[in-house]
Amino acid sequence: MKIAIFGGGGFIGSAIADRLLQDGHELRVFERPRVAPYRAFAADEKVEWLTGDLMSVHDVSTAINGVDVVLHLVSTTLPKSSNDDPIYDVQSNLVATLQLLNAMVAQKIKKIVFISSGGTVYGNPSYLPIDEKHPTEPLVSYGITKLAIEKYLLMYQGLHGIKANIMRVSNPFGNRQRVETAQGAVAVFLSRAIQGQPIEIWGDGSVSRDYLYVSDVADAFAKAVTYNGPKSVFNISSGQGTSLNDVIGLIEQVLGTPMVRNYRPGRAFDVPVSILDNTLARNELGWSPKISLKEGIVQTAAYMRRLIEK
Repeated sequence: MKIAIFGGGGFIGSAIADRLLQDGHELRVFERPRVAPYRAFAADEKVEWLTGDLMSVHDVSTAINGVDVVLHLVSTTLPKSSNDDPIYDVQSNLVATLQLLNAMVAQKIKKIVFISSGGTVYGNPSYLPIDEKHPTEPLVSYGITKLAIEKYLLMYQGLHGIKANIMRVSNPFGNRQRVETAQGAVAVFLSRAIQGQPIEIWGDGSVSRDYLYVSDVADAFAKAVTYNGPKSVFNISSGQGTSLNDVIGLIEQVLGTPMVRNYRPGRAFDVPVSILDNTLARNELGWSPKISLKEGIVQTAAYMRRLIEK
Protein backbone atom coordinates (compact mmCIF):
# COMPACT_ATOMS: atom_id res chain seq x y z
CA MET A 1 0.00 0.00 0.00
CA LYS A 2 0.96 3.64 -0.42
CA ILE A 3 0.77 5.42 2.92
CA ALA A 4 1.10 9.10 3.84
CA ILE A 5 2.54 9.64 7.31
CA PHE A 6 2.04 13.07 8.80
CA GLY A 7 4.74 13.41 11.45
CA GLY A 8 6.69 10.43 10.10
CA GLY A 9 10.04 11.90 11.04
CA GLY A 10 9.44 12.17 14.79
CA PHE A 11 10.02 9.83 17.71
CA ILE A 12 6.95 7.64 17.18
CA GLY A 13 6.52 8.39 13.48
CA SER A 14 10.00 7.21 12.53
CA ALA A 15 9.51 3.93 14.39
CA ILE A 16 6.21 3.40 12.57
CA ALA A 17 7.79 4.31 9.22
CA ASP A 18 10.59 1.79 9.73
CA ARG A 19 8.06 -0.89 10.69
CA LEU A 20 5.88 -0.20 7.63
CA LEU A 21 8.92 -0.35 5.35
CA GLN A 22 9.65 -3.82 6.74
CA ASP A 23 6.17 -4.80 5.56
CA GLY A 24 6.95 -3.54 2.05
CA HIS A 25 4.70 -0.47 2.02
CA GLU A 26 5.45 2.64 0.00
CA LEU A 27 5.68 5.76 2.17
CA ARG A 28 5.25 9.49 1.73
CA VAL A 29 6.49 11.22 4.88
CA PHE A 30 5.18 14.73 5.58
CA GLU A 31 7.16 16.83 8.04
CA ARG A 32 7.65 20.44 9.08
CA PRO A 33 9.96 22.62 6.96
CA ARG A 34 13.66 22.09 7.65
CA VAL A 35 13.08 18.67 9.23
CA ALA A 36 15.58 16.37 7.54
CA PRO A 37 15.08 12.61 7.13
CA TYR A 38 15.92 10.81 10.35
CA ARG A 39 18.17 8.32 8.51
CA ALA A 40 19.40 7.38 5.04
CA PHE A 41 16.96 5.08 3.28
CA ALA A 42 18.10 2.09 1.25
CA ALA A 43 17.59 2.01 -2.51
CA ASP A 44 14.86 -0.62 -2.19
CA GLU A 45 12.96 1.38 0.46
CA LYS A 46 10.25 3.43 -1.22
CA VAL A 47 10.19 6.69 0.73
CA GLU A 48 9.20 10.13 -0.50
CA TRP A 49 10.02 12.94 1.96
CA LEU A 50 7.90 16.10 1.81
CA THR A 51 7.93 19.16 4.02
CA GLY A 52 5.16 21.70 4.46
CA ASP A 53 2.55 23.23 6.73
CA LEU A 54 -0.27 21.09 8.13
CA MET A 55 -2.44 24.21 8.08
CA SER A 56 -1.94 24.59 4.31
CA VAL A 57 -4.71 22.95 2.30
CA HIS A 58 -2.39 22.90 -0.73
CA ASP A 59 0.46 21.19 1.13
CA VAL A 60 -1.82 18.60 2.71
CA SER A 61 -3.66 17.87 -0.54
CA THR A 62 -0.32 17.32 -2.29
CA ALA A 63 0.88 15.01 0.47
CA ILE A 64 -2.12 12.67 0.27
CA ASN A 65 -2.47 12.61 -3.51
CA GLY A 66 -2.65 9.02 -4.69
CA VAL A 67 -2.26 7.31 -1.31
CA ASP A 68 -4.35 4.47 0.13
CA VAL A 69 -4.05 5.26 3.84
CA VAL A 70 -3.27 8.35 5.92
CA LEU A 71 -1.46 8.16 9.28
CA HIS A 72 -1.95 11.28 11.39
CA LEU A 73 0.74 11.49 14.08
CA VAL A 74 1.13 15.26 14.39
CA SER A 75 0.59 17.31 17.53
CA THR A 76 1.87 20.86 17.93
CA THR A 77 1.44 20.83 21.71
CA LEU A 78 2.42 18.79 24.76
CA PRO A 79 0.12 17.83 27.66
CA LYS A 80 2.07 19.86 30.23
CA SER A 81 2.00 23.09 28.19
CA SER A 82 -1.25 22.86 26.20
CA ASN A 83 -3.28 24.73 28.85
CA ASP A 84 -1.04 27.76 28.37
CA ASP A 85 -2.60 28.48 24.96
CA PRO A 86 -5.69 26.35 24.25
CA ILE A 87 -6.68 28.52 21.27
CA TYR A 88 -3.40 27.65 19.54
CA ASP A 89 -3.97 24.00 20.47
CA VAL A 90 -7.38 23.99 18.77
CA GLN A 91 -6.30 25.99 15.72
CA SER A 92 -3.11 24.09 14.98
CA ASN A 93 -4.42 20.59 15.74
CA LEU A 94 -8.22 20.37 15.48
CA VAL A 95 -8.73 22.82 12.60
CA ALA A 96 -5.74 21.38 10.73
CA THR A 97 -7.17 17.87 11.10
CA LEU A 98 -10.55 18.98 9.72
CA GLN A 99 -8.76 20.40 6.69
CA LEU A 100 -6.97 17.08 6.26
CA LEU A 101 -10.26 15.19 6.46
CA ASN A 102 -11.85 17.49 3.87
CA ALA A 103 -8.90 16.86 1.56
CA MET A 104 -9.37 13.11 2.05
CA VAL A 105 -13.05 13.44 1.12
CA ALA A 106 -12.12 15.39 -2.03
CA GLN A 107 -9.58 12.74 -3.05
CA LYS A 108 -11.77 9.78 -2.00
CA ILE A 109 -9.22 8.34 0.45
CA LYS A 110 -11.01 5.89 2.72
CA LYS A 111 -8.67 5.10 5.62
CA ILE A 112 -7.03 7.12 8.40
CA VAL A 113 -5.14 5.99 11.50
CA PHE A 114 -4.85 8.65 14.21
CA ILE A 115 -2.65 8.73 17.29
CA SER A 116 -4.70 9.82 20.28
CA SER A 117 -3.64 9.97 23.91
CA GLY A 118 -4.48 7.18 26.31
CA GLY A 119 -2.71 9.13 29.02
CA THR A 120 -4.93 12.24 28.83
CA VAL A 121 -8.32 11.64 27.16
CA TYR A 122 -9.73 9.66 30.10
CA GLY A 123 -8.78 11.98 32.96
CA ASN A 124 -9.02 10.64 36.51
CA PRO A 125 -9.95 6.95 36.35
CA SER A 126 -13.30 5.74 37.67
CA TYR A 127 -11.94 2.18 37.57
CA LEU A 128 -8.78 0.32 36.60
CA PRO A 129 -7.64 -0.83 34.17
CA ILE A 130 -9.26 1.74 31.87
CA ASP A 131 -11.02 0.27 28.85
CA GLU A 132 -12.31 2.08 25.77
CA LYS A 133 -15.79 2.50 27.31
CA HIS A 134 -14.43 4.44 30.29
CA PRO A 135 -15.74 8.04 30.64
CA THR A 136 -13.57 10.66 28.92
CA GLU A 137 -12.96 13.68 31.14
CA PRO A 138 -9.56 15.11 30.11
CA LEU A 139 -7.91 17.62 32.45
CA VAL A 140 -5.69 19.33 29.87
CA SER A 141 -6.33 21.04 26.54
CA TYR A 142 -4.12 18.46 24.82
CA GLY A 143 -6.54 15.70 25.82
CA ILE A 144 -9.64 17.75 25.02
CA THR A 145 -8.34 18.48 21.52
CA LYS A 146 -7.37 14.84 20.94
CA LEU A 147 -10.86 13.79 22.00
CA ALA A 148 -12.50 16.38 19.75
CA ILE A 149 -10.44 15.09 16.81
CA GLU A 150 -11.60 11.56 17.64
CA LYS A 151 -15.24 12.68 17.47
CA TYR A 152 -14.77 14.38 14.11
CA LEU A 153 -13.02 11.30 12.74
CA LEU A 154 -16.01 9.19 13.70
CA MET A 155 -18.35 11.80 12.22
CA TYR A 156 -16.49 11.70 8.90
CA GLN A 157 -16.51 7.91 9.09
CA GLY A 158 -20.30 8.01 9.30
CA LEU A 159 -20.81 10.75 6.73
CA HIS A 160 -18.16 9.91 4.14
CA GLY A 161 -17.16 6.29 4.76
CA ILE A 162 -13.59 7.13 5.83
CA LYS A 163 -12.60 4.21 8.08
CA ALA A 164 -11.00 5.68 11.21
CA ASN A 165 -8.73 3.77 13.57
CA ILE A 166 -8.07 5.79 16.70
CA MET A 167 -5.06 4.61 18.70
CA ARG A 168 -5.10 5.75 22.33
CA VAL A 169 -1.43 5.18 23.09
CA SER A 170 -0.42 5.09 26.75
CA ASN A 171 3.08 6.39 27.61
CA PRO A 172 5.50 5.53 24.83
CA PHE A 173 9.26 5.61 25.27
CA GLY A 174 12.34 4.52 23.38
CA ASN A 175 14.90 5.43 20.73
CA ARG A 176 14.76 8.91 19.16
CA GLN A 177 12.62 10.34 21.96
CA ARG A 178 13.23 14.04 22.48
CA VAL A 179 14.53 14.63 26.00
CA GLU A 180 15.13 18.37 25.46
CA THR A 181 11.36 18.94 25.53
CA ALA A 182 10.93 16.67 28.58
CA GLN A 183 8.94 14.31 26.38
CA GLY A 184 8.38 11.25 28.57
CA ALA A 185 9.62 10.38 32.06
CA VAL A 186 11.61 7.28 31.10
CA ALA A 187 13.70 9.03 28.46
CA VAL A 188 14.25 12.17 30.55
CA PHE A 189 15.26 10.16 33.64
CA LEU A 190 17.58 7.93 31.59
CA SER A 191 19.25 10.85 29.86
CA ARG A 192 19.95 12.63 33.12
CA ALA A 193 21.14 9.45 34.83
CA ILE A 194 23.59 8.62 32.01
CA GLN A 195 25.01 12.14 32.29
CA GLY A 196 25.24 11.94 36.08
CA GLN A 197 22.64 14.65 36.64
CA PRO A 198 19.95 14.70 39.37
CA ILE A 199 16.34 13.83 38.55
CA GLU A 200 13.39 16.10 39.28
CA ILE A 201 10.17 14.37 40.32
CA TRP A 202 6.85 16.20 40.58
CA GLY A 203 5.11 14.86 43.68
CA ASP A 204 6.23 11.94 45.85
CA GLY A 205 7.00 9.59 42.96
CA SER A 206 3.89 7.47 43.43
CA VAL A 207 2.29 8.65 40.16
CA SER A 208 1.80 5.47 38.13
CA ARG A 209 1.76 5.20 34.35
CA ASP A 210 1.42 2.54 31.67
CA TYR A 211 4.73 2.58 29.75
CA LEU A 212 5.05 1.07 26.27
CA TYR A 213 8.21 0.64 24.21
CA VAL A 214 8.06 2.40 20.86
CA SER A 215 8.56 -0.72 18.72
CA ASP A 216 5.38 -2.14 20.24
CA VAL A 217 3.57 1.08 19.32
CA ALA A 218 4.85 0.71 15.76
CA ASP A 219 3.63 -2.89 15.58
CA ALA A 220 0.14 -1.77 16.63
CA PHE A 221 0.02 0.85 13.87
CA ALA A 222 1.22 -1.68 11.30
CA LYS A 223 -1.70 -3.91 12.32
CA ALA A 224 -4.15 -1.00 12.17
CA VAL A 225 -3.12 -0.08 8.62
CA THR A 226 -4.51 -3.38 7.33
CA TYR A 227 -7.38 -3.75 9.83
CA ASN A 228 -10.84 -3.94 8.26
CA GLY A 229 -12.89 -4.91 11.31
CA PRO A 230 -15.81 -3.07 12.91
CA LYS A 231 -14.02 -1.35 15.81
CA SER A 232 -12.54 2.15 15.68
CA VAL A 233 -11.02 3.05 19.07
CA PHE A 234 -8.18 1.05 20.63
CA ASN A 235 -6.08 1.35 23.78
CA ILE A 236 -2.46 0.67 22.84
CA SER A 237 -0.69 -0.05 26.10
CA SER A 238 1.29 -2.51 28.19
CA GLY A 239 -1.66 -3.01 30.52
CA GLN A 240 0.62 -2.58 33.54
CA GLY A 241 1.23 0.40 35.81
CA THR A 242 4.63 1.45 37.14
CA SER A 243 5.28 4.31 39.56
CA LEU A 244 7.93 6.94 38.90
CA ASN A 245 9.90 5.66 41.89
CA ASP A 246 9.87 2.15 40.43
CA VAL A 247 10.93 3.46 37.02
CA ILE A 248 13.93 5.08 38.69
CA GLY A 249 14.65 1.83 40.49
CA LEU A 250 14.71 -0.05 37.17
CA ILE A 251 17.01 2.57 35.63
CA GLU A 252 19.37 2.21 38.60
CA GLN A 253 19.40 -1.58 38.07
CA VAL A 254 20.14 -1.24 34.36
CA LEU A 255 22.86 1.40 34.78
CA GLY A 256 24.26 -0.08 37.97
CA THR A 257 24.44 3.28 39.70
CA PRO A 258 22.25 5.21 42.16
CA MET A 259 20.53 8.42 41.09
CA VAL A 260 20.02 11.69 42.94
CA ARG A 261 16.30 12.44 43.26
CA ASN A 262 14.87 15.92 43.86
CA TYR A 263 11.19 15.84 44.76
CA ARG A 264 9.07 18.89 43.84
CA PRO A 265 5.44 19.78 44.66
CA GLY A 266 2.91 17.78 42.66
CA ARG A 267 1.09 19.27 39.66
CA ALA A 268 -2.69 19.60 39.53
CA PHE A 269 -3.01 18.11 36.03
CA ASP A 270 -1.10 14.90 36.84
CA VAL A 271 -3.56 11.99 37.08
CA PRO A 272 -2.40 9.78 40.00
CA VAL A 273 -2.81 6.46 38.17
CA SER A 274 -3.34 5.58 34.51
CA ILE A 275 -3.38 1.94 33.40
CA LEU A 276 -5.08 1.00 30.14
CA ASP A 277 -6.82 -2.26 29.29
CA ASN A 278 -5.48 -3.46 25.89
CA THR A 279 -7.82 -6.46 25.50
CA LEU A 280 -9.68 -4.99 22.52
CA ALA A 281 -6.47 -4.36 20.56
CA ARG A 282 -5.29 -7.89 21.35
CA ASN A 283 -8.54 -9.43 20.13
CA GLU A 284 -9.27 -7.20 17.11
CA LEU A 285 -5.83 -6.26 15.82
CA GLY A 286 -4.06 -9.47 16.81
CA TRP A 287 -1.50 -7.29 18.58
CA SER A 288 0.25 -7.61 21.91
CA PRO A 289 3.24 -5.83 23.47
CA LYS A 290 6.50 -7.77 23.31
CA ILE A 291 9.09 -5.59 25.09
CA SER A 292 9.07 -5.34 28.89
CA LEU A 293 9.71 -2.02 30.61
CA LYS A 294 13.14 -3.19 31.82
CA GLU A 295 14.17 -4.48 28.38
CA GLY A 296 12.95 -1.21 26.84
CA ILE A 297 15.09 0.73 29.29
CA VAL A 298 18.11 -1.43 28.37
CA GLN A 299 17.59 -0.72 24.65
CA THR A 300 16.97 3.01 25.16
CA ALA A 301 20.03 3.35 27.40
CA ALA A 302 22.19 1.71 24.74
CA TYR A 303 20.81 4.08 22.10
CA MET A 304 21.47 7.15 24.26
CA ARG A 305 25.02 6.05 24.99
CA ARG A 306 25.71 5.65 21.27
CA LEU A 307 24.51 9.22 20.72
CA ILE A 308 26.77 10.55 23.48
CA GLU A 309 29.78 8.68 22.09
CA LYS A 310 29.39 10.15 18.58
